[in-house]
Amino acid sequence: DSSQRPQTQKSKKSMRYTGPKEKLSRKVGENLGLKAERSYSPKSSFLKKPYRPGQHGKARRRALSEFGAQLLEKQKIKYAYGISEHQLKNYFNEAKQHKGATGNLMLGALERRLDNVIYRSGFAGSRSISRQLVSHGHFLINNKKITIPSHQVEINDIVSIKPRSRPKQIFFDLINKLKKHEAPSWMEIDKKNLEIKIKGKLEDNNLPKNFNTNSIIAFYSK
Repeated sequence: DSSQRPQTQKSKKSMRYTGPKEKLSRKVGENLGLKAERSYSPKSSFLKKPYRPGQHGKARRRALSEFGAQLLEKQKIKYAYGISEHQLKNYFNEAKQHKGATGNLMLGALERRLDNVIYRSGFAGSRSISRQLVSHGHFLINNKKITIPSHQVEINDIVSIKPRSRPKQIFFDLINKLKKHEAPSWMEIDKKNLEIKIKGKLEDNNLPKNFNTNSIIAFYSK
């Protein structure tokens, strides 16, 4: 329908500048780095518009209720790791089955996702990019192609770029980029051969500090 064409073009242009990912950061009031380097550049929608999207976005945020705060934390971790409600609930249910702090166990499982490992290692600028790279078959674990972003890495696993994928533009100048990147202590980066080794257990003190997992546990425990 030609009458709808201008609206479609406008929509695409709008997404190009603000982008749904940047709107998610504005929605939770925290820069989640969902647009890789752009998230921290002057072009960042979050930095230019540090308020909620929508016509009432500039209005002062009201104090959240206990439920509202719990919901916000749940949304924040979903947006950051790029997972669905169903997936997050599964991580929670799985963590409950094991001995230890449920929140830390849940967060540890999210950190051990292959797409997150590639992001944390500096091989990709965002989790959404790393998720796409995994899905397209660009990465190997112990020389075996893995195309499941949620795949859980184990101690002594070696994550590498598929040889045929190395010349691709997405990996251009990666060796130089890695020189400026510091990966978590539970992984070892071979910056010459472009390999990631999972060298140890992910301890509680290595978990991200920007998520209130107690709020998320309380939300799901009701």
